[in-house]
Amino acid sequence: MSRRRIAKKRSITLDPIYGDIKIAKFINILMLRGQKTTAENILYKSLAKASKKSSIDCLELFHKALENVRPLVEVRSRRVGGATYQVPVDVNESRSWVLGMRFIIQSARKKTGSDMASRLSIELMDAYNKKGDAIKLKEEKHKTAEANRAFSQFRW
Repeated sequence: MSRRRIAKKRSITLDPIYGDIKIAKFINILMLRGQKTTAENILYKSLAKASKKSSIDCLELFHKALENVRPLVEVRSRRVGGATYQVPVDVNESRSWVLGMRFIIQSARKKTGSDMASRLSIELMDAYNKKGDAIKLKEEKHKTAEANRAFSQFRW
C-alpha cells in the first residue's frame, strides 16, 4: 500500500430501477466475472420474491435487512512489542454497510438447492427478521470484539 496519497473514493452509478446507491453497491458486490446484468437480474428477482412473500415494500425490506446485519465493532490486528493483539475497533459507517452486504451474499452463496435469486430472497427475509446465517456472522464479529475488550487500550 502506497504511503504517498490517500486513495480517492470512486463514485458508482445509481441502479437503473430504484435509483439507490446501496442497491448499486450490493449489485457490484454480488457480481461475478464482470456479469453485471446477471447480478442485477438476480437481485431484482430476489427483491420481488421477498416483497411478495412478506407484503413489505422491497426497498424497505432491503434497507432494514442491511441495517440488521451490519456490524458495529470488529477486531483489528495490532502488533505491540513482538506480540500481536486482536484489538476491538468501531467500524466506519461505509465499511459496516459493505460488511453487511458481504455477510448476506456470503450466506446466500453458502446455501444449497435452488437458484441464487431464491436463496438471496430467503437470506434477505431472514436478515429482516433478525435470524439466519448473516446475523450469526455479525454476532460472531461482536462476540470476538467483546472477548478481546481487554486489549482495547492498544487502540491507535
